[in-house]
Amino acid sequence: MSVRKILKIGDPLLRKTSENVHPDELGTKEFKKLIRDMFDTMRHADGVGLAAPQIGIMKKIVVVGSDPEDDSPSRVPERILINPEIKPITESVDGNWEGCLSVPGMRGYVERPNKIQMKWMDEKGNSHEETIEGYSAIVYQHECDHLNGVLYVDRLKSTKMFGFNDSMELSGPILD
Repeated sequence: MSVRKILKIGDPLLRKTSENVHPDELGTKEFKKLIRDMFDTMRHADGVGLAAPQIGIMKKIVVVGSDPEDDSPSRVPERILINPEIKPITESVDGNWEGCLSVPGMRGYVERPNKIQMKWMDEKGNSHEETIEGYSAIVYQHECDHLNGVLYVDRLKSTKMFGFNDSMELSGPILD
């Protein structure tokens, strides 16, 4: 298990735009190790998603996945998303108290489209396109924002709905 250091808000790398992954990179030992390290880091930090920029790798790579033992409706299937593209396909939004491994100990209320069209490549180079709804759509948008240098704090509905976890009354699912 290789757990990497997660960059925190204020680190300038978190505000940069990531580069696409070239298909030639996919089969390398370095790439496979990076994916394993990302999952190890995400799980070690009790997250449901992690973007490569959060560990200082400026590539368009996201890993997601809830605890396999979790059987709740908000469970997010384990996936590797390479060069993801998101297009909202509804004006309807869901509000969630989002948190972020790069903004530890804090939450903020963010509204995002609850139905998206997503395109991505998997770790084998296969292309995928899928309509994603609900909590998974929120998670994917949160993580993919990192690839463009955007943190959830940039999308707060109100700065009055942001603060430390232990100082706030939160309701609804909490995104990590």
